[in-house]
Amino acid sequence: MSALTENLDPRYPIGPHRPPAEITPTEIRLAVQTLADLPEQLRGALEPLETDRMNTPYREGGWTVRQLVHHIADSHSTALIRIKMALTADWPVVPGYDEKAFALLPDVGAPVEWSLELIEALHARWVMLLQGLSPEHWKRGFKHAERGPMTVESAVLLYAWHSRHHLAHITQLRKRLEW
Repeated sequence: MSALTENLDPRYPIGPHRPPAEITPTEIRLAVQTLADLPEQLRGALEPLETDRMNTPYREGGWTVRQLVHHIADSHSTALIRIKMALTADWPVVPGYDEKAFALLPDVGAPVEWSLELIEALHARWVMLLQGLSPEHWKRGFKHAERGPMTVESAVLLYAWHSRHHLAHITQLRKRLEW
């Protein structure tokens, strides 16, 4: 870990998302690879954590490991649907959602394995979809009700960052607590 990452806000262990001014095919390829790699990396970061450790917050006032994993499943499911809408409609308006409220719903107590299995299947389909897109598809987009317009390519880069971001929450917690 570099001195830079050690001094960052613990909410953003890899730093905040900073989209590039221009998105290149290499950046897209790397982002798709990040999405492809997340399920295995996430599973690796969680093994062999005991159940009680799943209920440990990654930082003071932050979500528990369990909430993080369920959040990734919720967020990435939503992202895939938004991208599919962008690919099948002309700049549709997509809703936001209250991720903090989602993290407090009763299903947050579900076994982490359920969301891991969902993430594995979801990411396999997502990557398959993305690998089949033409250059024109990447420029399509949606209008996020809260964040404004977003192209498919910019959404994929955002969710690649999101994958690394939450994975780092878990790996940094394990390192800090020497698990």
